[in-house]
Amino acid sequence: MLTENEMKAIDEVAPAFPRKRNAAIDALKIVQGRRGWISDEALTDLAGYLGMSTAQLDDVATFYNRIYRCPVGKHVILLCDSVSCWILDQERIRDHLLLSLGLRGLCETSADGMFTVLPAACLGACDRAPVMMVDDKLYCNLTCEKIDEILGTFRKP
Repeated sequence: MLTENEMKAIDEVAPAFPRKRNAAIDALKIVQGRRGWISDEALTDLAGYLGMSTAQLDDVATFYNRIYRCPVGKHVILLCDSVSCWILDQERIRDHLLLSLGLRGLCETSADGMFTVLPAACLGACDRAPVMMVDDKLYCNLTCEKIDEILGTFRKP
């Protein structure tokens, strides 16, 4: 069930669009901002509120790598797996990152709930590959040592 505050926030942005359903991305961001992710139930409720089918809204939600359809940690790491990153040893970087966080694979969250690592088709920085984004900050020219430094900045007391 959408909350009163969520519906109010959606209703505030909806007039900027020709139809309420055109506010789908903004509505998804509003709900995710309050809940941390978009559950199946939230997706269904939101689709009904926007006058869309659940499948239509899920198509929108799953197209964008910053809309999370599963619970995520406090910090989301998007690891680019484009051809440019792959050519420049992304697999070694990925394995080191996962090992450093105690994860078995992508799409998992660390035991302390701090990090979730998700694949990203492209982060638009092929000239500085390999790259990853932590929350809203892009990190380029990654090495295993640089991964350790980056993670260290989030683990300081």
